Amino acid sequence: MSFWVNVIDKLPEDNQRVLAFIPQNKVFKPGMDLKFNIREVVVLHFRENFYAENLDKIKEHGLHFWSGEGNSNHFFKDVTHWRAIPDGPKKM
Repeated sequence: MSFWVNVIDKLPEDNQRVLAFIPQNKVFKPGMDLKFNIREVVVLHFRENFYAENLDKIKEHGLHFWSGEGNSNHFFKDVTHWRAIPDGPKKM
């Protein structure tokens, strides 16, 4: 059973913090010119109707947006799948 949800099938709730899958996502290393790691799973917040009042942005990037933590924002089309962030371990 896969816990990953295709963005075509369902979207997260507005402002929901999720794990997002971005194929071949490059994360550039700080202070190192053009050196990067591939990190396909990142934490993002789904922003529903983010560009609702900007038709040019909707045409170019889509209606929705993914905001990152730090410097990792992504256009809607970048993310193919998402999943809820699991709860951490419970204290005993």
